[in-house]
Amino acid sequence: MQGQLSKMTCQPGEQVEYRLNLGGSEQEMNTLIGRRIRISYLSAIICQHCGRKTNKSFAQGHCYPCFQTLASCDLCIMSPDRCHLHLGTCRDESFAERFCLQPHRVYLANSTGLKVGITRAENLPSRWLDQGATQGLVIMTTATRRQSGLVEAVLKAHVSDRTQWQRMLKSAGDVIDLEAERDRLMDLAQAEIAALQAEFGTDQIAPAVGAEPMAFTYPVAQYPEKVKSHNLEKLPVLEGELQGIKGQYLILDHTVINLRKYTGYEVALQIID
Repeated sequence: MQGQLSKMTCQPGEQVEYRLNLGGSEQEMNTLIGRRIRISYLSAIICQHCGRKTNKSFAQGHCYPCFQTLASCDLCIMSPDRCHLHLGTCRDESFAERFCLQPHRVYLANSTGLKVGITRAENLPSRWLDQGATQGLVIMTTATRRQSGLVEAVLKAHVSDRTQWQRMLKSAGDVIDLEAERDRLMDLAQAEIAALQAEFGTDQIAPAVGAEPMAFTYPVAQYPEKVKSHNLEKLPVLEGELQGIKGQYLILDHTVINLRKYTGYEVALQIID
């Protein structure tokens, strides 16, 4: 198989099920655990928006001109509380209508410990799976992306919004009582959340009534003691035994690789044995 890399598709099951699409072909990745594989970078990167070749990838698979002009590459994508659509300075208002002015969810997840995050409603639970989270719980609903970002910014004073990817790849992690953590955080941030509800309305920002926690198990035969990330640009051929998959990482016997990092890269995948 060969073609442009993109993130693996995944869905929950007894273990999270992964598939990789390359050049129109699909490979079930769980079945490769315990087998030796080779990934070869073919020295080409294709922009995921305009299709032109680029020497460097920006914002996970974009050429520099697209990175500079697309609303999907603006700073507010990573920091939704800094959305500036309401100021009239959005790069593309039609994109904002499709992406930002849509219902969002504020959630707690357990990937390397407790973290807070936001995503569009339809992205769950795949958002949690992409992060390698073993647990997830929706705690608030909002009408827009900016509102969810503002709630997240309030909660970040009390809980991290980061995933420590090296720690995440070393073990299955401990179980967290997400409902108890939700209640604790809502008490700590009660005044700030109430202020946002007063500004936007309780119909726009509301607790996620009835939401229940979810738990996930990943297809990992062996976790590494030390985590060393492979760089395809420096070492264009990666070969080893696939020992597990978590988040968007392949765990090999001597290294790990984040496939999502190489979105748009032309690669070949071979099954050695």
